[in-house]
Amino acid sequence: MLAQIVTEVSDAVVAAVEGVDDILDALTDTVKDQVVGVVKDAGDVAGASVDTFASIASGAIKGAGRVSDTGVDVVAGTMKGIIDGASQVGGDMGNAVKGAVHGIVQGTAETGGDVGGAAVDAVTSAIKAAGDMGADTSEAAKAAVSGALDAATAVGGSAAQTVRDALLSAAALPRDVIESVIKGSDDKH
Repeated sequence: MLAQIVTEVSDAVVAAVEGVDDILDALTDTVKDQVVGVVKDAGDVAGASVDTFASIASGAIKGAGRVSDTGVDVVAGTMKGIIDGASQVGGDMGNAVKGAVHGIVQGTAETGGDVGGAAVDAVTSAIKAAGDMGADTSEAAKAAVSGALDAATAVGGSAAQTVRDALLSAAALPRDVIESVIKGSDDKH
């Protein structure tokens, strides 16, 4: 089911952004529509899992990578689309943020991109999107950092250290929150 979501979202993103001038808006709208559709199809709006949101985000990153250079705009558009979609259907915002960041980092790793840069961009975008919606930015930051660390650990190799280093060195991110989540993550493993 999750692999099917990745493929469907990837194909939808390719179809939506190919030949479009405003890729960011097309990507954001497509991701939002995919969240709404997938979550409603699952029938459990409030319980939409982190894995569901991660699959949607991963599919979006992979699809965008097929038609354009992935970067900050793609990450921001994916994050905004997931948060907007989760908000529209009443999904759990923490799960949405954590899953989105997880999917962004994992999708970036699978396409050979910069996982550290993707993690920083995803956490920054999560905080901004949460703030734009009036949600708790500190909670969004915690969920985002947790999603980035989980994804990097799942990717394996040096990805976890790369993501940790990138998050800790990003001046725009709340260092105290990042250090707290990293410490909690280290305590679990």
